[in-house]
Amino acid sequence: MESRGHDFNFEGGEYLTKIGAAWFVSFAYYEYVDKKHLNWKNRKFSDFSVQSRTSTYNKSKQYHIGWLNEVLDMQQLDKHQNYCGLQSNQIKAMAAEILLKSSQHGL
Repeated sequence: MESRGHDFNFEGGEYLTKIGAAWFVSFAYYEYVDKKHLNWKNRKFSDFSVQSRTSTYNKSKQYHIGWLNEVLDMQQLDKHQNYCGLQSNQIKAMAAEILLKSSQHGL
């Protein structure tokens, strides 16, 4: 997994840096909102990369709600290329929908 040379400056940010904000939101959207959403599985990601990111995602669940809230405040989420093919406004809309679902289902 690639790092941009810095960690996000909030709790668990070192893990989010490893998986990437766009990938995190895309996978969480798949997990909680729409099983047909597969941007997180883009063929540009190697199988190892997806497995490694998924493992980090699963080990960091205690931070996910906080991360989703942080994503809503982030600027230029698409400033760095993401292989999920998502634009900043899409990432934020997805994060908001995940938060809504999580509050409805007590996640």
